Amino acid sequence: MENSEFIDSVAKRLRTSAEQATAITRATLTTLAERIEGGEAKDLAAQLPEELSGYAYGPPGETGRFSFNSFISQVSGRAEVDAAAARDGVRAVFDILREALPPGAYDDIVTQLPQEFWQLTDSAGRYDRRGGG
Repeated sequence: MENSEFIDSVAKRLRTSAEQATAITRATLTTLAERIEGGEAKDLAAQLPEELSGYAYGPPGETGRFSFNSFISQVSGRAEVDAAAARDGVRAVFDILREALPPGAYDDIVTQLPQEFWQLTDSAGRYDRRGGG
């Protein structure tokens, strides 16, 4: 998936501008990379468009125990949007990641997130897409 295709998909889901979608995507990827193991962040970066891959790198932050609300707060601050827009944006970015990444790679990321994320990331949809349910 190309950068413009990824951003356009996020923008369409959010019904917002490409600029806003870019800010939310970058903030989500940066925050996600801080919350997952370094190897998984590197794998994620390798599968993203070049323009976005740098946002999936970075020093690990609060891996392990962290709350959904702190994740949303980080994205909100980085993208300079309110919490509701950040939540919707995170959902859109995860939806696009689920579509763009191989199911195993997506699963490896999502399983590192607290259970609070599972509803947002639609974990059941991952298995439906494989034809298993």
